[in-house]
Amino acid sequence: MAEILMKAAAFVAIIFMGYLLRKKGFFKEEDFHVLSKIVLKITLPAAIVANFSGVDLQASLLILSVLGLGGGLMLITSAYLAAGKNREEKAFFMLNTSGYNIGNFTMPFAQSFLGPAGVITTSLFDTGNSFICLGGAFSAAKMVKEGEGKISLIPIIKTLVRSVPFDAYITMTALSLLHISLPAPVITFSEVVSGANAFIAMLMMGVGFKISGDTSQKGKIVKILAVRYGVSIAVAAALYFFMPLPLEYRQALAILPLSPIASAAPAFTADLKGDFGLASAVNSISIVISIVLITGTLLLVLSVSPSRGIPEHCYKGLNYS
Repeated sequence: MAEILMKAAAFVAIIFMGYLLRKKGFFKEEDFHVLSKIVLKITLPAAIVANFSGVDLQASLLILSVLGLGGGLMLITSAYLAAGKNREEKAFFMLNTSGYNIGNFTMPFAQSFLGPAGVITTSLFDTGNSFICLGGAFSAAKMVKEGEGKISLIPIIKTLVRSVPFDAYITMTALSLLHISLPAPVITFSEVVSGANAFIAMLMMGVGFKISGDTSQKGKIVKILAVRYGVSIAVAAALYFFMPLPLEYRQALAILPLSPIASAAPAFTADLKGDFGLASAVNSISIVISIVLITGTLLLVLSVSPSRGIPEHCYKGLNYS
């Protein structure tokens, strides 16, 4: 328990350091985008490659990607129903309630606390989640705001193909399913680079942390976050207690729905000519809430020994080596 709290405190300290360094002028606001590119195009893909290497992945585990997609769809639907009748408000709720910030935020927790099995679970879950946070939620929100009749899949697919982490997820999943190993030098290089992912990702979160927007809209912020985390806590509990998977996989599933709101949400809100300041405030507050929830959940689930997990017959036939 002490180790979990110390590591979680270290993550919080790094985020706070990034925030202070930006306030003191060491980092500029635009540096957030530089750090984001480093994480999304270098350290996160390296972490995916390093943790997938040597894994004998079975097709049965692809259900984890479906769970990531399903969780996002559930949030979009909940946000649509919770918002008022105004189309613009519905679109804002849908964009700023859905999607999980896993690559930048939750992946470092999985790396530090849950080992290779946790990272594999996180990666597969995020593959499905990518369809939501990299264009799916935006397309749905745009459809609602403009009164269109259908969601366009082409922009979503184009965005996904240009995403380096998504390409890494797909490539390493395919290689693992085909039992193909990468050359040793590539794996060694990836392991070295991936070691920087947790630090840079948390530093980036601190540099980008910002609460702005109209303070008179506190009620809307509370409503969005209540819907978001009410649904997410229920989903996390259901995945942990009822998914027929070994404990080490369910431990990861217990924290993934508790991730902050997708980091792209404020940018997509601006594209829809919505309230960017309010979206940024919701996004930043969700980071604080997620730190508390994920740390608390890790304290609970990591205290359960594997021998107290579900019976082996529930997942017999799956290879998790």
